[in-house]
Formats: sequence, structure tokens, C-alpha cells
Amino acid sequence: MKKKSKLLVFGKGFMGQRISAELDCALSDRRILTLNDAIEEIAEYKPDTIVNCIGYTGKNSVDDCELDMDKTLYANSFVPVILAEAALRSKIKLVHISSGCIYHYDYARQPPITENDIPDFFDLYYSRSKIYSERALEVLFKGCDILMLRIRIPLDNRPHPKNILNKLIKYAKVIDIPNSVTYVPDFLAALKYLLQIDAKGLYNLTNKGALRYPHLMEIYKRYRPDFQYELVQINQVLQTPRTNLIMSTQKLEEAGFAVRDINEVLEECVKEYVKY
Repeated sequence: MKKKSKLLVFGKGFMGQRISAELDCALSDRRILTLNDAIEEIAEYKPDTIVNCIGYTGKNSVDDCELDMDKTLYANSFVPVILAEAALRSKIKLVHISSGCIYHYDYARQPPITENDIPDFFDLYYSRSKIYSERALEVLFKGCDILMLRIRIPLDNRPHPKNILNKLIKYAKVIDIPNSVTYVPDFLAALKYLLQIDAKGLYNLTNKGALRYPHLMEIYKRYRPDFQYELVQINQVLQTPRTNLIMSTQKLEEAGFAVRDINEVLEECVKEYVKY
């Protein structure tokens, strides 16, 4: 088992702040425009692992990525490659936070998506930008110390605009399609575990099972009885395409991490959430 890593997190957004706080590590908000920017940050902090949480998902939703393609492409595609090169030259580990929203999925015919399935969802620019960086970094897996983690629809036990619970409460309109979800406290525990065992390559970091949003809303209503929501069809609330899918957690479980079912954590999540 590897000794405790000295981490440097790039990206001061939702996941970057959560990782920095939970793992008690440095957080860089430097804008990475060049390879030299990354090299200088690494030289200053002297980490043995960098975690890339830089990314653009839009101000309100990934629909915004269609409006600002340059920003999306740079943050989601170019920056990961720059940080990978910086890590390679500095002989340190790169952890890249990716996304599971990169697949078409047939609920009737497909098993849960594994790490070996080839991304094929090009309908949304956000998804394309994430596919570009994934495919580039995968080329380096054999010769470089890279750990790539796919998260999906983050659910947290504390308020944040990027937390799916915040979004559902705000809009009060939900669809009823089962989806893989990443419960952030479980993600943080899995990240720590994978760093401890010096894991490399690609892992799906979602919870087991699938979440139906009405189930989460009903649990929230137990704590906020006045809250009301409306069940709608997906085309009533979204103008651009979306991925809806189930991801496999088998590889993560085989690595020795106990993965909880998403429906087992909902009560815990909401109970903590309403305290804020």
C-alpha cells in the first residue's frame, strides 16, 4: 500500500473544493493557459499527485457549453492534456476527474456501462469535449501514472448549485428515468482508497444501482412537507439532448472498495442536507 500522497488539486469549483477539504490538500485556482503555468504550480507546491478538477459545465447547465464552445473545449479537452504532460515531465501522478455522460444507452438491451465500452455520445458539445480528453489520456495509461475517474450527476449532503438535489428543489420539475449517480461523500472515500492502493487507469465512480428523481424528492418531502414538485417528460424541461444511463461499478468493487447502492444513501444525504 502506498504511503500518503501529497496532493495538489487544480480547479476551485464544486468537486475541487470538496476534495481539497476532505483530503486536507492544497487547492490551486491558477488559470492554466500554458504548460509552463502547470509546471510552475507543481514546482511551488511540490506534490507527488495532482488532481484535475478543472472543467466547464456551464453557468446553469451543460446547455451553456453549446453557447461558449471555446471555453468548453479549452477547459474540458486542452487543460487535461496540459496537466498530463506536466505530470509526466514532473514524474508525478495525475488524477483526472472525468464524466460518465458520454454514452448512448438502451435500457432494454444494454447491461451497465463498463470502463471498456467506447464512448459514443456526440450529440452534446459538453460530452464531446469530455470524450476528447478521455481518449487522449487513455493513450498514456500504459506508460504513465494516470488515474481517471468518471463521476455522474453529483449528489451531495450539503447545498451547492452543482448538487443535483439543489437543482431538483429549485426547478421542482423532475423526470422519472433511472440514472447512475455519484454520491459525493462516497466518491471522496473511494478517491482516498484508490490513492492508497496506487490505482491506475480508468474507473467508474458512481454508486451502485439507479436513482429515480421522484424517489429522492419524496424523501426530501419528509423533511420539508410544504415542498411540491411536478413529474414531467424530459422534453418539457430540456432543450438539448441528455444522456440517461446505468454504469457498472464492478471494477471499483473488484479493487476492494465497498460500493453502496445509491438508494441506500438517500435518507442519510437528505437528513444532513437539511441541516444547512
